[in-house]
Amino acid sequence: MIVRIMGEGQVRLADRHFAELNTLDDELLAEMNNGDGPGFRRTLTALLSKVRELGEPLPDDSLEPSELILPSPDATLEEVRDLLSDDGLIPGTPGTPGT
Repeated sequence: MIVRIMGEGQVRLADRHFAELNTLDDELLAEMNNGDGPGFRRTLTALLSKVRELGEPLPDDSLEPSELILPSPDATLEEVRDLLSDDGLIPGTPGTPGT
């Protein structure tokens, strides 16, 4: 799957990594629902760091369409809330129903 981090670029992520990312996504969603600003910031940073760690960066001139767009590291709680679906930022695990 091709994932874009807004303002940074794209990475290719193998499907096997999405269970781990969904755990962080669930934490982020809970923190947003609870209005936990410091927790939100910490978990968003961890989620984006994990995507960078696990993903294979694509060249800057790559024109591949992004299948998932994640907010920039400095996004506010309100900006991220606008990007959310009922499943959070990462809608389910690839290859499962509802994705």
